[in-house]
Amino acid sequence: MSTPHYDVIVIGAGPAGYVAAIRAAQLGLKVASIDDWQDAQGRPSLGGTFINAGCISSMTLLESARIYHTLTHDLNEHGIQVGDIQLDVGKMIDRKHKTIALLNQQIQAIFKNLNIDCYHAHGKLISNHQIELVSLSSQNTSSVLEAEHIILATGSRPIKLDCAPHCHDLIINIHQALNMTEVPERLGIIGAGIIGLELGEIWNRLGSEVILLEAQENFLTAPDHQIAQEAYLIFCQQGLDIRLGTRVISSQVANDRVIVEYEDSEGTHTLVLDKLIVASGRQPNSDKLVSDEIELLLDENGFVHVDENCCTSLPGVYAIGDLTLLGPMLAHKGIEEGIFVAEYIAGNHNPINYNVIPSVIYTDPEIAWVGQTEQALKAIGENYNVGLFPFKASARALSMGKPEGFVKIITQAETDQILGVHIIGHQASDLIAEAVLAMEFSASAEDLARTIHAHPTISEALHEAALSIANRSIHLPPQKIY
Repeated sequence: MSTPHYDVIVIGAGPAGYVAAIRAAQLGLKVASIDDWQDAQGRPSLGGTFINAGCISSMTLLESARIYHTLTHDLNEHGIQVGDIQLDVGKMIDRKHKTIALLNQQIQAIFKNLNIDCYHAHGKLISNHQIELVSLSSQNTSSVLEAEHIILATGSRPIKLDCAPHCHDLIINIHQALNMTEVPERLGIIGAGIIGLELGEIWNRLGSEVILLEAQENFLTAPDHQIAQEAYLIFCQQGLDIRLGTRVISSQVANDRVIVEYEDSEGTHTLVLDKLIVASGRQPNSDKLVSDEIELLLDENGFVHVDENCCTSLPGVYAIGDLTLLGPMLAHKGIEEGIFVAEYIAGNHNPINYNVIPSVIYTDPEIAWVGQTEQALKAIGENYNVGLFPFKASARALSMGKPEGFVKIITQAETDQILGVHIIGHQASDLIAEAVLAMEFSASAEDLARTIHAHPTISEALHEAALSIANRSIHLPPQKIY
């Protein structure tokens, strides 16, 4: 029996992988996709962690939690009275599963339409042109595929901590945290980064007492510090107990409770929790990806070494998405790399601008940013100007009952070119797109200031922040309220 041959084989069907497969097929290449994700029933499920157990799951539950919190806390001020509100977390989880299934079906339909062959198996690189398919049901069953080009897109997984070993349904990872069917009375989360905050908000709004244990002394180091400070105040007011500068020493289970010992600047402390979630970052899925005979260059943390074209140390082999340190661990970064590599293989070269990749935290209020932070510009001695506009001065935000947060725009002092945009507030994840587009075209704050925005809209806050750089903001109150 002859070995199946393809132009491109993609290992992994998360955002980076399935997009690479789709774009390669659109360009007329013969493509195979290999993925080993399976649902609770053992069925194939495309989309990787992002769709099956990550951002989509988180956003779906965040929306359910937001609606529940609105019904139980915010309706009275709108003059709306409702009866007894019942919470069914199991149905929330079922809705999440249905959303995942729908997205999976959509990817499958696109693959079928483009004649992309799908293999539900574990893929292992055995040469720079060959992939071994290892059956998920029997490790002794395998076959081989060949391709001119191979794209590695196996994504990442949660980091495990020795101080918090997995223990059934009491000490759990983020995947399990998105499938809990009951609201824990007291919930601990190790890590107050993006994932920890989103999980914390879900369960806090559903009624848990949530305690986040963060090792770093500063809260949210990636966004602009002013945004992070505002976020800390808002989240604490919402009821999240965020403890910075804490180092977890040990976690153990006793009498169906989790006992956590941690230390901070004041000494050693003990927490008794109903559940503990480990949300302390992610690591690349590069183990078991290549055979021992293949000299694929990895760093000490398992990230695949690539050049600016996502080429690995093996000719004809590429790595994209969370497998590399080329850009942040974000789904949309992986998507762009998937498109880039597919087009690169087809003979087109359209480089990615890694300096203008937006980041988003899907809490309420949302946090989004792109470009340079004020602290980074200070560190390099750059001359810059700052424009600010608070949402409490926005007519649209006030009418929606969403006055929290502000927009911050940073520009180069001499040229007025936009260097960074940072937002905390309602719909920040959508607002940031205008900032990304502006920066991609090297726009100035004056360009944004002269762009007519509909009134009243949330997007006006971006317009007003641009105006405020030259002290021209129309609706900014006389007192600084941010």
